[in-house]
Amino acid sequence: MSRTRLAATVLAVVALLLVLPGAAVARDCPDPVAADNAIVLEVSTGEVACERRADARRPVGSAVKLMTALLTLERADLEAKFRASSYRPAMFESQIGLLPGERMTVRDLLKGLLAESGNDAAMALAEGVSGSERAFVRQMNRRARQLDLDNTRYRNPIGLDEPGAYSSARDLVKLATYLRTKPFFRRTVNQTEVTLTSGDHTRRFDNRNDLLHSQRWVNGVKTGHTRGAGYVLVGSARRDGVQVVSAVLGTPSEAARDADSLRLLTYGRRAFQRITAARAGSSVGVSIPIRYGRGAELELVVGPNGERTVVRRGNRDSVTVEPTSYPSEVQGPIAYGQELGQADVLQDGRKIATVALVARTEVPAPDLAQRTKSWFTQPLAVVLAFAVLSGTVLVARRRRRPRGPGPERAREEARTA
Repeated sequence: MSRTRLAATVLAVVALLLVLPGAAVARDCPDPVAADNAIVLEVSTGEVACERRADARRPVGSAVKLMTALLTLERADLEAKFRASSYRPAMFESQIGLLPGERMTVRDLLKGLLAESGNDAAMALAEGVSGSERAFVRQMNRRARQLDLDNTRYRNPIGLDEPGAYSSARDLVKLATYLRTKPFFRRTVNQTEVTLTSGDHTRRFDNRNDLLHSQRWVNGVKTGHTRGAGYVLVGSARRDGVQVVSAVLGTPSEAARDADSLRLLTYGRRAFQRITAARAGSSVGVSIPIRYGRGAELELVVGPNGERTVVRRGNRDSVTVEPTSYPSEVQGPIAYGQELGQADVLQDGRKIATVALVARTEVPAPDLAQRTKSWFTQPLAVVLAFAVLSGTVLVARRRRRPRGPGPERAREEARTA
């Protein structure tokens, strides 16, 4: 699949996630997952592998910064420079150590926000994007409504515990899935360490997501922790062509958070498999009559790109290919592999992709003999030929008739004269 088609496929899935409360009825997460609130889904289909009280509202700590990052990516230039806010985090708060009045690029502030979870970076971004924390929080909540995050309410751009601030495991994976369509975000949350060079001095930070350091197939996303939220992790991982995103909320320790997340990601990855839904060159049961080739037909097959998709393991038969458009007749010259139609790839009757249908063989241009032979087999040609033949016979008969009176009539006319 091309990058463009892949991107289109991912955006369509995100749109589905933002409309539906869940892409499928999911089973409860397996017993080894101890988190009170948990979910894992496969990204390309939006299908939930398992969930546990995924819509419950609760504090989520620094996972709030996912929305801070989204608004910044949508409203600010990465190369713009923002000044440090007047907010001074307490010693126990995560920070990147911005100095009063220090200026730093949006790019570096976002790296500090997502990898080190810097509260000072969050406030600098909020004031730089919207002018004030209050205005930024209003925009956070407006964006949450637009994305149908029904169980989310923000009170600050950092994630500190405040009355009336909450989110849910399902809303967090929706938001993370949407953010993963943005290349800068995908790259940043997949880095084990980041370097910030645009401030008063160079800073280096390890990513707080420990799974990135221990599991090569993990590729994100964001940790969180407050007293009210417990330990939170929105995770993501990819293996064997299957991309999954998970969330665990309210775990009692970093170790429990990481263990539950790894179990969820592993469970989600094993629940799905990537298959060839439409193999390049495979038949779809379409053969088209060839003009000027009596009885000849041209078979159409799936184009060279084919189509791959992800299904729940064991559900390969749920994927079918249905031709939707192709000509009723073709005429040469047609090149081998020339695109002549399209087919839909369906999963459980739902369209998931479109593939090209191409000529299985070449068809040369018809020669004069073929055109002539074909012409004479057409009904109109037969009628015209019959008319021409009849006219020729009549003309011939008329020409054979004597132009003057016959001998007997001439003698008769002479006697009566």
